[in-house]
Amino acid sequence: MNGATPQQIYVLSQGCAANFGDGEKIARALQAQHPNAEILFEIPDRAMEAPSGLRPLSKTTFYLNVCTVKGNAGAIKLLRSVHESFPQAAVYITGCAPKDFVAEATRVWSGIQFTSLHEIELRQPAKVLSTGPRPARVLRESPYVGIVNIEEGCLDACAFCSTHLVKGKLKSFEAGAIVEQVQKLVGDGCLEIQLSGQDCACYGFDFGTNLAELVQNILVHVPGNYKLRLGMGNPRHVLGYQEALLDCFTDERVYQFIHLPVQSGSDRVLKLMNRRHSVADYRQLAESFAKRFPLFTLSTDLIVGHPGETPEDFEETLQLLKETRPTVCNITRFVARPGTPAAKLDGQIPDALKHERSARLFEAFQQIALENNRKWVGSQCTVVTEKCGHRPGTTIARNTAYRPVALAGEFPAGQRLQVRIEGAEPFALTASAL
Repeated sequence: MNGATPQQIYVLSQGCAANFGDGEKIARALQAQHPNAEILFEIPDRAMEAPSGLRPLSKTTFYLNVCTVKGNAGAIKLLRSVHESFPQAAVYITGCAPKDFVAEATRVWSGIQFTSLHEIELRQPAKVLSTGPRPARVLRESPYVGIVNIEEGCLDACAFCSTHLVKGKLKSFEAGAIVEQVQKLVGDGCLEIQLSGQDCACYGFDFGTNLAELVQNILVHVPGNYKLRLGMGNPRHVLGYQEALLDCFTDERVYQFIHLPVQSGSDRVLKLMNRRHSVADYRQLAESFAKRFPLFTLSTDLIVGHPGETPEDFEETLQLLKETRPTVCNITRFVARPGTPAAKLDGQIPDALKHERSARLFEAFQQIALENNRKWVGSQCTVVTEKCGHRPGTTIARNTAYRPVALAGEFPAGQRLQVRIEGAEPFALTASAL
C-alpha cells in the first residue's frame, strides 16, 4: 500500500567484536527476509520515534544480541530499556544467553522469544518479492569497519566462562568464504577489517590450518588500502605458529596489535581456572612481540578475585603486569556464572577485597600505559579517523598499532591523515594533522 509505514527492525548488540559480527549477520539475514523493512542498529532516543518520524509500535521488532560474559546485568538493563519504551514491540533475544539468563529475562518480560543466528539464517526465503530498491552496500553498523567472524566456539572449557556453554566447540569457517567476505567489504569502502571469533588463535585447528595462514591468504587475494585487526586468542594456541604470525605483522595492512588474555599471573590460579597455558607461555609471547616490534600494542585480560586467589597469587599477577607491560588491559572482578565450575569452588573472595585488588592493578596499569604511549611522542604517523572525540572539537583516529589518537579538529570518519604525535595519556595519544 502506497504511503504505508515500513516495518522497523532494530538489531542491538553487546559485548565483543564477534558478537557484533553476529549482529551484522543477523541484520543481513533479516534484510533478505524483509526487504522493505528498515534495519537499524541504534535504539531511538525517544519511545516510538525513529529517524524518519513517528511509527506505530506494532511494526517495531527488536533483536537483542546480548552478552552475559560478565554477568546478566547489562543484558537485563537493555531488555528493561526496550520494554519500558516499546511495551508492544516484538522482542527476540539471541547471543550469549545461558539458562540462568533465559530464566531472569523471562521474569522481566514474559512475551520475549529466544532465537539464534543459525535459526534466523534458516528462515531465508527461496524467493523474495520486493517493492523497494535493493541495498547498494553490505549492511553493517559502520561504513568504514567490517567485522568478519572467522570461527565460533573454542577448544577450552575455562572454569569461569559461560560462553562455551552457549557457543560450544570450535567451528572454523572456510578460508575461501572468509576471503570473499573481506573482498566484498573492502570493495564496499571498508578501511578496517576486524577478524573476530570466540578464540581466533585456534582458527583452522579443526581442519589443519591456522590464523597466520588465513591472514596471508587474505593479504595475497585482497589488494587494497585497508587494515586487518586480529581478534582475541588464547596464548597456548599461538605458540605453535608464533613466528609465522609475527611475519604477518610486517605487512602494513595488518595492525600491529594482538589480544592475548592471560587472566592471571599465578600458575596455581590458572589451573583453578582450567586455563591450559602457563605464565611462562604468555611471558614468552609478550617478549617475542615486543622484541620484534618495539611499538607493538599488546592487549590482555586479567581477572581478580577468582575463587582461591591468595594474596601471593595476586602479587604474582601484579608482577606479571609490570613485566610484560601491556598497553591495553581489561581488568575484571570475578563474577560467578551459574552452571560454571568456578561458581562451585571454595574460597570465594569478598567483594571488598576484589575491589581493592582491581584498584591496585588499575593504578599500576595506568602508569604502564602512559609510559608506553609516551614512546610515540614526537613521531609522525598515518592514522585513519574513526569518530568524533569526547572532547568538543576533537576527532578519534587509529594509528598503525591500533592505538586511539585524539586529533585537534573535526574530520570526517574514514579519512587518512598524516599526523604528529604531540602528547600521551594512559588511554590515548594526542596529535595534530600535518
